[in-house]
Amino acid sequence: MSGSSPAARLQRLFEGQRLTPTQRRIAHSMVRRAADAPFLSSVELAELAGVSQPSVTRFAVALGFDGYPALRRHLREVAPGDAAGGGGAEESFNEYQQAVRAEIENLRHLAELLADPEPVERAGRLLAGSKPLLVLGLRAASSQARGFGYFAAKVHPDVRVLDEGGSMLHDRIDAAARAGASALMCFALPRHPREVVDALAYARGKGLTVVTVADSAFAPVAGHSDLLIPAAVGTGLAFDTACAPMLLGRVLLEAMCDGLPEAQARLEEFDARAAARGLFVE
Repeated sequence: MSGSSPAARLQRLFEGQRLTPTQRRIAHSMVRRAADAPFLSSVELAELAGVSQPSVTRFAVALGFDGYPALRRHLREVAPGDAAGGGGAEESFNEYQQAVRAEIENLRHLAELLADPEPVERAGRLLAGSKPLLVLGLRAASSQARGFGYFAAKVHPDVRVLDEGGSMLHDRIDAAARAGASALMCFALPRHPREVVDALAYARGKGLTVVTVADSAFAPVAGHSDLLIPAAVGTGLAFDTACAPMLLGRVLLEAMCDGLPEAQARLEEFDARAAARGLFVE
C-alpha cells in the first residue's frame, strides 16, 4: 500500500464505505489534500471540508477507528516516506503556478488510476453499443459534454448532447430510450446540480446504463451511476479547473472508437469532405 500515491491510498481506504453526505465531503477533501491529510488536525480538516469538528470524529469512527487521532496515525504509518506536514515547497510558487502544479498532480493521479484499463475499456464498449448515445452535462460540466459530443459524433452514428436542463430533459431521455439507446455518458462536476442527479435516476429507470466522469468517487451522482470513473478538479482558483476530467473524456472517446469497427472509415470520410470544402486552414 505504501508504494502507491497518497490519493490512491486514501481512495482505497474509503472505497466500499457507507458514508453520509457530510462524511463524503470530508473524504473528498482528504483526497484533494492527500499529501497533507496525515498531518491535519481535526479542526483543520473540519475547516477544509466546511463541516464541524465532531463530524470529523464521527467520520473516523465510521471508518472503523477509535477516533480521528487513530485515523491520522494509520495514515502516517502507511505513508512513512511522505513528506511531513506538507506544503513548504509550495510557498515558493505564486498562486497561479500553484494552480497549474495542482492540475499536474491531478493528472498524475489519473494516470495511476488508468494503470487498470478495464473500467475505461468497459465504458468504451457500453458507449459504442448505444445507438443513440446520450451525453449529459449541465452547468459547469456542459462544456465537457459538448466537447465529448463534438468528437464522438465524428465516429458514432447518433450522438445526442444534453447540455441544458429544464422540463424537456426527461422528454429527450424518453425519446432516446424509445429509439434504442442503452447507455448515457454523464459529466458531473461541482457544484453538482440536483437536476443531474434526478436525470440519472430517471435514465436508469428507463433501462439506460450510466457511465459517469465525476470529480470524486464520492460525488452525489455516485449512487445513480453504473460505472463511475473519478478525475479530480483543481480548486486553487476562483473557478474550478477541469483538465483531468477533460482528458479522461478523450480517453473514453479512444476506448469507444476501439468498439466501433467503422470509426476509422468515418474519420477518413470526414477528412475527405473537409478537404473538399476547404473547411480548415492548414
